[in-house]
Amino acid sequence: MSLVHGVILKLIVAKRVAHTMLQQLESVKSKWGGKSQVIDRWLLDRQALLVSYCELAGINNHSECLPDADEIANFCGALLDYLSAGHFEVFDILVESDSEGIKLRDKLYPRLTKTTDAALEFNDTFAQAVTPEQAAGFDSALAKLGETLEERFALEDELIAHVHTNKRDPEVAL
Repeated sequence: MSLVHGVILKLIVAKRVAHTMLQQLESVKSKWGGKSQVIDRWLLDRQALLVSYCELAGINNHSECLPDADEIANFCGALLDYLSAGHFEVFDILVESDSEGIKLRDKLYPRLTKTTDAALEFNDTFAQAVTPEQAAGFDSALAKLGETLEERFALEDELIAHVHTNKRDPEVAL
């Protein structure tokens, strides 16, 4: 397979993953949107992150050029903000005073941590100036990150589903 075909294939994967994540987000918002300010805020942050991801994935359609460095840096900043909110605020708020929720969080946490580590690796590689060697792997890394985010969002959605299944109301403002 030629380099161009490889890049195109990776972009197709990134776009497919982005489309799937956006559909899943809409499903989650329609099921649970408007029932909790905490969850609504988190889903809005997820939506903003996905929009930024889609912009990065879509920019390279017919070019071997990287997206603008500011766009990559902005995406990486949004990615770090989203990850931090989950780990340091939202996960605990969602399961507060809920022993079954705490068990679920503890069960999911190792997998969530793996997705965090993968996202941090992407950030560490691309948030600053990108070398020519790094640039060659950007599309592949972006596609891989998309798959990682897809997995993470599914895990987060399990926590959200638990909250609503157990009729909990996490109304702590972020």
